[in-house]
Amino acid sequence: ANARRWPLMIDPQGQANKWVKNMEREHGLDVVKLSEKDFLRTLENGVRFGRAVLLENIGETLDAALEPILLKQTFKQGGSIMIKVGENVIPYHQDFRFYMTTKYRNPHYAPEVSVKVSLLNFFVTMEGLEEQLLGITVTEERPDLSEAKNQLVVNNAKMKKELKEIEDKILFMLSNSQGNILDDEELINTLAQSKVTSNDIQEKVAIAEKTE
Repeated sequence: ANARRWPLMIDPQGQANKWVKNMEREHGLDVVKLSEKDFLRTLENGVRFGRAVLLENIGETLDAALEPILLKQTFKQGGSIMIKVGENVIPYHQDFRFYMTTKYRNPHYAPEVSVKVSLLNFFVTMEGLEEQLLGITVTEERPDLSEAKNQLVVNNAKMKKELKEIEDKILFMLSNSQGNILDDEELINTLAQSKVTSNDIQEKVAIAEKTE
C-alpha cells in the first residue's frame, strides 16, 4: 500500500466525488476543501484514526502541508509509525485513505506535483458519454444489433483494404505498362473489373458507415 500514490481526480462533472462518497460511505468519510481553515485538522484526524479524507476543489498547486502525506513520509518512533502533518507529529493509521479532486477540465500540474499523485481523468464529453451509454444499451437490449455492428466494422475494414489493393494494382500496372495503354488488354480488363468492384465496395462501405 505504501508504494501506491494517492489519487488526484480531474472531475469537472463531479462524478469522482460521487464515486468516492458512495464507496467510502460505510467506512466514514471526511470531506474538506483547502480553503477551509481547519482542513489540516480534518486531515490529521483522518491520518490518526484511519478514516478516508476527500479534499475537494483543489487548484493547480498543492498546499506544502500535504507533501508528507503525498510522499508517505512515515517514520518509526517508540514502536509506532508516525508522520508529520503541519506542525504536529501524529500516529499514522494504516487504514487512512486520501482522495483529491479538481473541478478544472484541463489542469496543468507541474511535474513535481504529477510525480507525487496518481492523476485520474473522470472528465467525459457529452458526445463520448452518449456513445458509451448507447453502446451499453444496445448490447443489453439488442445483442443481435451489437453483434451486427461489430460484423459491419470488420467487413468495412476488409472492403477498404480491398479498395486499396485494387488501387495499388492499377497504379502498378500503369507504371509498368509499355507502349499504348489502350493496346494493353490485361490493363483494360483490370481497369474495367476494378471499376465495377470499386463501385460495389464504395456503396457497401457507405451503407455500412450509415448503419454504424
